[in-house]
Amino acid sequence: MKLVGSTDDSGKTASPLLPDNIKNYLIDIDGTIGEDIPNEEPERMISAEAYPDAIMTINRWFEQGHQICFFTARTEEHREVTEKWLEMKGFRYHSLLMGKPRGGNYHWIDNHVVRATRYTSKFTDLVRKNTEIEVFED
Repeated sequence: MKLVGSTDDSGKTASPLLPDNIKNYLIDIDGTIGEDIPNEEPERMISAEAYPDAIMTINRWFEQGHQICFFTARTEEHREVTEKWLEMKGFRYHSLLMGKPRGGNYHWIDNHVVRATRYTSKFTDLVRKNTEIEVFED
């Protein structure tokens, strides 16, 4: 992954960024790219159905050079079965983060632009609709 140097408002070196044309996709697994399997039923994880449109879309983003990170509420004890399932289904990705907080209702606070898209039954390229951005300043 090639990062671009950046500076803050005072000219000091800041954390590097991805080039403008590359996105960092953080993608949930259960209920988003495949069948929704709770952590309490790990025996179902290996045989879960994947959504074909999710495989196609995510792999296209990967080929376009975007960073693909699966971010799941599955725990570390589910890492091996999750990696095996992703491979079996043919998902291409760069990283896998386990331990996302469970329960939804997420509010992400970051110093970088964050866009969220809620999965609503079909995994496709993202389409911008009416967008509301909250800006908090001190």
